[in-house]
Amino acid sequence: MTIEEVKQMIRNVPDFPVPGIQFKDITTGLKNTECLRWLRDQLVSRYKGKGITQVIGLESRGFIIAPALAMEIGAGFVPVRKPGKLPAETVEVSYEKEYGIDTLQMHKDALTENDIVLLHDDLLATGGTMEATIKMVKMMGVKKIYVNFLFELDFLKGREALDKDVEVDSLIHF
Repeated sequence: MTIEEVKQMIRNVPDFPVPGIQFKDITTGLKNTECLRWLRDQLVSRYKGKGITQVIGLESRGFIIAPALAMEIGAGFVPVRKPGKLPAETVEVSYEKEYGIDTLQMHKDALTENDIVLLHDDLLATGGTMEATIKMVKMMGVKKIYVNFLFELDFLKGREALDKDVEVDSLIHF
């Protein structure tokens, strides 16, 4: 499988979730076993051996590959959710998205100062969701933060919103 073949499997959905947004739907690629395996293998090869102790998946499409990646590299999985979805005490951060304000939460005891974490999400657009997650993870005092996306919309320059002290990587650029 090549990057171009993966790109061809991604469906564009106009005006979702609101008018004016061109949504990149990864589910069309994920239903293909070869594509799903290629994405997982690319991530494993990039992050295995970096000492990562926790892979953090961002709601909701970050949940798709993050747990499998965590198992493959010998790390745990930590979900970052929208309010009211986690049962124990949480930390939270609110942020502005392309089309409104949102809040993310994580269990307060999910990370320690000894953790090396990989934050994973499907797509980097304007960077607001990941910027908020980085801020929340830094509140936990971890040793090191890596950030990964399956896809990045380069024209939106979302990478510029992310802290310069974290290593950011995207598998595929649009």
